[in-house]
Amino acid sequence: MIKELKYLFFIAVIFIFFFLAFRYYFSDDNKKNSYRSLKLNDKRIITFSQNLVVLSNNTNDVVKYIEKTIDENKKNYNFWELINNDE
Repeated sequence: MIKELKYLFFIAVIFIFFFLAFRYYFSDDNKKNSYRSLKLNDKRIITFSQNLVVLSNNTNDVVKYIEKTIDENKKNYNFWELINNDE
């Protein structure tokens, strides 16, 4: 008898938990607060994006091209010639 009452109590607690959770989730107060927070986040994003600092472009002439030195001991590797070679 006590075992059945314990199961009934557990089922009742679970049912009450879900009932109250759904009631709060679908309430008008919760919907109103969620919409307010979304609007507030949108305003924060807009104000933050307006205050962003734009950095100047400092990547001009970063790559320096060096002319090939003539060294007789080095072997020249030509990648495209290796691909185009049909042998």
